[in-house]
Amino acid sequence: MKYFLLVIPLLFLFTNAWADVFIQNDQQYVGDDGTLHIVGEIKNELKVTLNQINVFVTLYSNNNEVIDELRTTSLVNTIMPEMKAPFDFIITGNSAKMVSHYALDLEYKVANPKNQAMDVTSSELSRDNFNNLMITGTVTNHGEITANTISVVATLYDKNGNVAAVSKIHTKPDYLRASDETFFLVSVPDKIQTENVVDYSIVAESEEYAAAPEFPLGSGVLLAGSVMGYLLLTKYWKRTITNLVYASDLR
Repeated sequence: MKYFLLVIPLLFLFTNAWADVFIQNDQQYVGDDGTLHIVGEIKNELKVTLNQINVFVTLYSNNNEVIDELRTTSLVNTIMPEMKAPFDFIITGNSAKMVSHYALDLEYKVANPKNQAMDVTSSELSRDNFNNLMITGTVTNHGEITANTISVVATLYDKNGNVAAVSKIHTKPDYLRASDETFFLVSVPDKIQTENVVDYSIVAESEEYAAAPEFPLGSGVLLAGSVMGYLLLTKYWKRTITNLVYASDLR
């Protein structure tokens, strides 16, 4: 009887695994104040939780010369499996004026999973009297202990599905007892960039709890005064929570 040994290169296996964490929907834009932003999302398609996520950018001139190399962190500290998190490079000075294109890379560490108990139970997109874009809503702590250092992260998308802008705030107070809810307001004052926004997503997290899975509303479907639908989110084994997400047209 003959036996055959199947050898699979380890490099191939590791390449596939690392490819399951990637950057998507990135682009660069110049804000109202002349600041250059490079924004995008990190998508985690592994079966493990990630933290200590760093994003690196290499800036190039028209002549393909390296202008600078920078590092930033994900605006969401913990990325659970099948979730994503935005980032935002803010570049000022002469470097901002010289950038023609860029290259991105990232690094991360595998972390212990957290309970997904922080839930954005409602959100509404609107503009104030000065035409600043705002997202207001409520966050609920569905966990069994107090959540501390609560942050809310908004990712806004253009008609092509690319990240148009991002914003992060901490709620006040920045703690939330079990079963309580709190109000939040995320402001994105860059009027030029937010004119291109057709969609958004909101996610909240705390030191103790990871963000629950959330899904964009669907590009190009923001309708004035309409209820967008119900998002059925599984938080715990044998337990589900339904979120009602509101959206209004940008005026």
